[in-house]
Amino acid sequence: MAAVKACNILITGANRGLGLETVKQLLENSCQKHIFATCRDPDGPKSEALRELARKHPSVITIIRLDVDDPCSIKESAKKVGSLLGNNGLNLLVNNAAIVARGTIHTSRVEDMKNTFNTNVIGPLLIIREYLQYLQTAAKASGTPGMSCNKAAVINISSVAGSMTRKPSNHIQSTVLPYSMSKAGFNTLTVLAAEELKADEILCMALHPGWVKTELGGEKEWSASGSGLGFDSTRDIISLGVAIFVCHYCCVTICSEACGCDTDWCDFSLLHTWCCYIHPLLL
Repeated sequence: MAAVKACNILITGANRGLGLETVKQLLENSCQKHIFATCRDPDGPKSEALRELARKHPSVITIIRLDVDDPCSIKESAKKVGSLLGNNGLNLLVNNAAIVARGTIHTSRVEDMKNTFNTNVIGPLLIIREYLQYLQTAAKASGTPGMSCNKAAVINISSVAGSMTRKPSNHIQSTVLPYSMSKAGFNTLTVLAAEELKADEILCMALHPGWVKTELGGEKEWSASGSGLGFDSTRDIISLGVAIFVCHYCCVTICSEACGCDTDWCDFSLLHTWCCYIHPLLL
């Protein structure tokens, strides 16, 4: 993973999968930082690996309870994090938490649709809203022009499953209609948030990580990933730069305008990958 100079980072769904591996690799980075690792049940059995990391790195990791489905939990988490941030604000907000529900037009249940939209769309919207003041503080405190993950940014971990143009070709095979519809909404949220946050010089973008063998991704690649990017481990996907932090400097309008394929925007190879490959998948 490329060096991340962001001082204060918050990751949702940090107790397993991509979220947990992101925390692990951030710990390998020598830059001084603090990671707010959030999850629904910090004391539960699925959070043991995260608790172990926090015990080993108590000055770097703070575990925060944040249930993406619960607006009150989101508000409370923002208050707690705000009390710990100090004057530098929050540099990086990673909306990683998500759920998958399977189904088709004929079989999708109303309950699954509601739960998926609550977690994958409404939750991230409320998180951005509650944490925005801390992102604005970080943007102002940086004293540097432009946009960067090291200044103030919202990174939404999305999926090609929400693509309007590519999804029809594999819909019958993947049968994850609730998930696909929610990710389409999530991609729209990203584009609109990028427009609204542009004035504050807060970067906002979505990334499609491809299929990864995690609890959410399952044991076998499913067609909704659609990218041909298959990884057996979360470490592989992040180390190869298909995840978030190697995108060091980036134009905020990249997720809402036609690809200019200008690799001079960024010192790292991911931006070229984003321009030429991942960005079109999300449209």
